[in-house]
Amino acid sequence: MTKLLTIPFFDWKQLYLERRKEYLEIFDRTASRGGFILQQDVDDFETELERFLGVKHAIAVSDATNAMLLGWRAMGLRQGDEVIVPSHSFLAAAQSIHFAGGVPVPCELAPDGMADAADMEQRVTRKTRALMPVHVNGRMADIDAIGEVARRHNLLVVEDSAQALGAKLRGQAAGTAGVWGCFSFYPSKVLGTFGDAGALVTNDDALAEKVVRMRNHGANADKSIEKDNTVWGTNCRLDNIHAAILAYKMTWYGEAVARRRAIAARYHEGFRDLAGLALPPAPAAEADRFDVFQNYELEADRRDELRAFLAERGIGTIIQWGGLALHQMTGLGFTQRLPKTDLFFQRCLLLPMNHMLADDEVDYIIENVRAFDRLEAQTKTEAVRTVA
Repeated sequence: MTKLLTIPFFDWKQLYLERRKEYLEIFDRTASRGGFILQQDVDDFETELERFLGVKHAIAVSDATNAMLLGWRAMGLRQGDEVIVPSHSFLAAAQSIHFAGGVPVPCELAPDGMADAADMEQRVTRKTRALMPVHVNGRMADIDAIGEVARRHNLLVVEDSAQALGAKLRGQAAGTAGVWGCFSFYPSKVLGTFGDAGALVTNDDALAEKVVRMRNHGANADKSIEKDNTVWGTNCRLDNIHAAILAYKMTWYGEAVARRRAIAARYHEGFRDLAGLALPPAPAAEADRFDVFQNYELEADRRDELRAFLAERGIGTIIQWGGLALHQMTGLGFTQRLPKTDLFFQRCLLLPMNHMLADDEVDYIIENVRAFDRLEAQTKTEAVRTVA
């Protein structure tokens, strides 16, 4: 009998303990010089992010939600402007639109779980201002198809790339194809710090200047506030210690992504013959794509039973977004009917996926998913015999 393991969905403690010595040195070095708010570490991290993505401007802020909110305000989203966004996304995307004065309009997902460009087009009205693909699970939506829809209807494109730092499609990096993109550095993200953090990226000089001012009470880049200032700002700066940690993590980000892709390949090989599962595309499935596997999201015929089976064996799983698609939050006023997304949320499941997982843990997860499949097959066979 296989030894019972305990594998949480995400090991929060290990995120710090894996390189505790290095993190303590960063804390001490940064705090000892009194560099806490908008100091050199923030500049260094922004420069590294710009280099990594090939963009002109990366602006570090307190979190991805504020990055989106500042992006909408800086580009002049007007009261009542509609923004089409996939229902398979975190509530923050819709919240940012709402608090900027816009109206989020949920749309269906494509077969790979990303925003469906054709369904987006069906939802365009005279009030539509922008399309906002959400690059879920470390995979890019079809930004070229979405861009074509935008051009046909004279719309803007912005990207919620919170889960997709480093993902690419046809050579285009997530977050760099639209007017602006955003990223989250929440602890469980592929690039995560020890608290909330985010960034907005853009190639638009004027928009970048406005966002830099907005994140710091409307102050200029040199932190001065002028009498004739015309920018209403807020406080959503990235703390220096977080920036220093993120800059350090960027030095081995490729290693973390490679490990996630290796785990995804291992999952795919272990599950590909199971009829009761629908898997995400394997890492090497499409030559023009590079997925970073922020999550490993699959669909299961008997999702809830599988979750319970895995939990009994010490394996943590979750259903993304608390099990609710955006349009299902009817208390917020959503009235869209999205049957494909409804079906997906009856079946979807996230397995453990992070660079800290050991091979024996991955194998244990695969073994138990397969054990559930065998049990299900046996139960069906016995039921047929009983009826016969």
